[in-house]
Amino acid sequence: MTRNGPETIRESFYRQAKACDDLGSPFTARLCRLAAERLTEDTSVGAVLLGWQGNPDGTGDAVALRLAGTLHALVRSGTDAELAAVYPPHAVDDDTLWGAISNALQRDEAFMLDRLASAPQTNEVRRSSALLPGFLTIAALTEKPLALSEVGASAGLNLQWDRYSYTLGDTAFGDTSSVHLEPRWQGPPPPNVRLEVAERAGCDLNPLDPASEDDRLRLFSYIWADQQDRLDRTAAALAMATESGLKVEKADAIAWLRQRLATPRPGLTHVIYHTIAWQYFPAELKAEGEALITEAGLRATQDAPLARLQLEADGKPDGAAILLTMWPTGETREIGRADFHGRWVKWVGWSA
Repeated sequence: MTRNGPETIRESFYRQAKACDDLGSPFTARLCRLAAERLTEDTSVGAVLLGWQGNPDGTGDAVALRLAGTLHALVRSGTDAELAAVYPPHAVDDDTLWGAISNALQRDEAFMLDRLASAPQTNEVRRSSALLPGFLTIAALTEKPLALSEVGASAGLNLQWDRYSYTLGDTAFGDTSSVHLEPRWQGPPPPNVRLEVAERAGCDLNPLDPASEDDRLRLFSYIWADQQDRLDRTAAALAMATESGLKVEKADAIAWLRQRLATPRPGLTHVIYHTIAWQYFPAELKAEGEALITEAGLRATQDAPLARLQLEADGKPDGAAILLTMWPTGETREIGRADFHGRWVKWVGWSA
């Protein structure tokens, strides 16, 4: 485990601040910069953060996002009125904002230390905007109903993607829905085919129940406080999931995948998919998962094809890659790129 000095942690806060600016959250960017500049080891919370062991960046332990989510949870739960008074929609100067945060570090110490020990957990609904054209492509290539298996599904909000409505460029999809997704679209239209979902299932090490008040609070707390549209969209998606009784299984992803892939599904296309999740798996688990999926692909047939649809970071500056692998051929193509929060999609498609 890597041992970091305080300056390494401060640098990770600055990097997260830039990412928040790029993703349209000036308040969270400001919070991260203030923490980088003003956080000290004089409190237990500050000492834990500045003495963090492991990878503090957003692709690792996401220390800055742990702090932001913990503070936002205090605000949304009504636990800390002083902190709530300096959070959006209120506008205050840096000294007032940091003063309230400093007081929270001491007053809410027990809650904060407990929450900081857990990794951030999100379920960004707009990522379905990048998934839908992938599912349409799979349906066009195989002409079969889909069996869905989502890894790292959180509360399952991207497991019910077919219950949302979309505008992708000049193309509309789906019935009228309380969740409408309209990313900035670049590229040709996606395939215009009929989609049928025959079955759906998802797993997560720490699944969130859409009907649980505590789990909803956790999900909302990791949405940035100045992005009300994301909060509203997530609330609508959670209401839909609660009404449908959608539940995500608590399971290790590899053990769950092994079980799911062992079941033959003649006449269906089995789709394994994940969004900004695979990167967080330990290296040995990722290798095991890759081998497991490849082995299942070798067993795939024209009557029972297997697909893997991914929206994951690949180290390039232009968002995340939308990758599609189809078996029995085993061919993989980058069919597009998308913003990490689904604000835009640059579509290429399979046939390019």
